[in-house]
Amino acid sequence: MEIRVTGYGHPDAQRLSAEVQEEYVRRYGDGDLTVLHPDDFEPPAGLFLIAYLGDRPVACGGWRAKRADPHGLRDGDAELKRMFVVPSARGRGLARAVLSRLEETAAAAGRTRIVLETGTEQPEAVALYTSEGYGPIQKFGLYREHPQSICLGKEFGGESAV
Repeated sequence: MEIRVTGYGHPDAQRLSAEVQEEYVRRYGDGDLTVLHPDDFEPPAGLFLIAYLGDRPVACGGWRAKRADPHGLRDGDAELKRMFVVPSARGRGLARAVLSRLEETAAAAGRTRIVLETGTEQPEAVALYTSEGYGPIQKFGLYREHPQSICLGKEFGGESAV
């Protein structure tokens, strides 16, 4: 496996993002309506990675810098977006490897906490994040009022971000 910084505008990133959206439709009945722009993931304010097995893109994820808002986000937060592993490559530790690299790069860019929004229909994602030290935080973002929304965070330094 090779993890490459590609940017969110890369064709492989766009293909994987479309697969993520299909996954959301299967699990929730609709895609994620959160607005994302390739510029959100440009260093130093963000980053987007793709994991490849050979020449085949099989996993992705990114982070984007966030600012404090009335819904619990803080200056210094990095928001994870589009974490995904194609079904045929699951169970190989790819999500954990991508997550680790995203955490490393966000911390190196001066971010102090990493946050994310997932949902009740993604128990494997919740299990991954929990096993990596993420804990519940105040709900934020477009789906903060949705009962299936779960928001998690982790302070850089290892403890969960309450």
